[in-house]
Amino acid sequence: MNGTLNIRRRKWKLNPDPSKVICRPLIPHGNPSRIKRIIDRVLHLPDQKVEDILNQITTDFADRHRYFDEILHQHFVQVESYLPENSSLSKNRRALIGAYFTMEYSVASAALFNPSIIKHPDQSGLEPSSLRFIMSLRAVGEGHISSIVFRSGVIGASGNVLFDPEGDYLHTPILQLDAGIDKHLFELKLSEMGSANEITNHILMRLPDPFRFSDLQVQIDDLSHHPQFDEGKQHTTISSISWLANSNYELIFPQGHPISERVIFPTSEDNSRGIEDARFVQFYEDNGDIIYYATYTAYNGSRILPQLIETRNFEQFKIITLNGNAVQDKGMALFPRKINGMYVMLSRQGGENSQIMYSDHLHFWQESSVIQEPSEPWELVQIGNCGSPLETSEGWLVLTHGVGPMREYSIGAILLDIDDPSRIIARLTIPLLSPHEHEREGYVPNVVYSCGALIHNNDLIIPYAMSDISSGMASVNVSELIASMARVGEN
Repeated sequence: MNGTLNIRRRKWKLNPDPSKVICRPLIPHGNPSRIKRIIDRVLHLPDQKVEDILNQITTDFADRHRYFDEILHQHFVQVESYLPENSSLSKNRRALIGAYFTMEYSVASAALFNPSIIKHPDQSGLEPSSLRFIMSLRAVGEGHISSIVFRSGVIGASGNVLFDPEGDYLHTPILQLDAGIDKHLFELKLSEMGSANEITNHILMRLPDPFRFSDLQVQIDDLSHHPQFDEGKQHTTISSISWLANSNYELIFPQGHPISERVIFPTSEDNSRGIEDARFVQFYEDNGDIIYYATYTAYNGSRILPQLIETRNFEQFKIITLNGNAVQDKGMALFPRKINGMYVMLSRQGGENSQIMYSDHLHFWQESSVIQEPSEPWELVQIGNCGSPLETSEGWLVLTHGVGPMREYSIGAILLDIDDPSRIIARLTIPLLSPHEHEREGYVPNVVYSCGALIHNNDLIIPYAMSDISSGMASVNVSELIASMARVGEN
């Protein structure tokens, strides 16, 4: 406890649940001969055997997935090109082939942690002074692959938290690459990557504005089959164009199902090993409209890449690359509105300091400057933010994380000037939250960590992770918290 602050830890906990599974393709990519051999074995099964196996699969697995038949069909389509020419297959055999190229994956069998919380787009039908929320969490399963899952609920007038019942299934979204792509923005991103040249000009001038992914692929295929430039340079440029196009896409979930059934699972090469630590924020546009953004870290097993999620309804999500010299390291956290006409974002640069960035374009970040360095004993290893800043009448309230001896993670807080957020005006000198004894055990011991809080009825609601395995919630009165801070410059 920090001084006389009344920090309330809630009793409930969100734990990993291995029973919630999705279906993933089980296709040995890069090994077409093996794919063909598996298909050939299924093709040689007698019709009755096909029916018997498929019946057993349906009995064992169909009630674990809302759209089981559609999933098997989708996975069959992914290997259909490997069938012998002129194959004519029954519906059952096609489904069975799909099943042999399908696996179940438990998205949160290992951990459910690093939560962020924001106001739900739908606040209808609530009791006075109540608030409906959406919580995002980092779920980790087999192979330590991270994805994003969601929970929803209501915070009552007295601060009590009631979670909505979880859905019975999990759904992965439809990946849509063929959405309209802004040609000018695409060109700017290629330039920022250092990939803009006469080859990109040749391709882009043949595309409409906006263009579709399929339009781009036609031009790439044409140039690949009819080279007009240096072979090596053309190959490198086409790889860069393809990478950028595949890194900006849309995800669409079916309507009408609980948000707890939606899981954003890695779909691209950049995030093949994980979508980490999404920091969601409710952002107010200049015209007053609300849009939700989330910064996150894409991980492919060897490289991290800061990315951006955009949504208005939590059913359709745009995945966007962030570009610029300042887009480095982890822990990007966007302010909930522009300040002095600029987008503003916090980040951790160099692995240990908190920095602030300004930009006139949400996708491009060129410069950053340090606003906070480790200074207190509990944060001497590194510091960073714990989610997007929260606006108060006193200034921007920012939860921070600090790493101290024995790699113990604690949560602190700073207050930034409302008009000049590069200036810290107050801060806690001791942690707001440190691991309790029952919070020390987990995948990464001695860690409490959050990716975003919210303020409701002058209470700061803090969802937080416990040792990278489960999640809980704490709260503290905002006025008391700010009053307990030391003013910067005071002894």
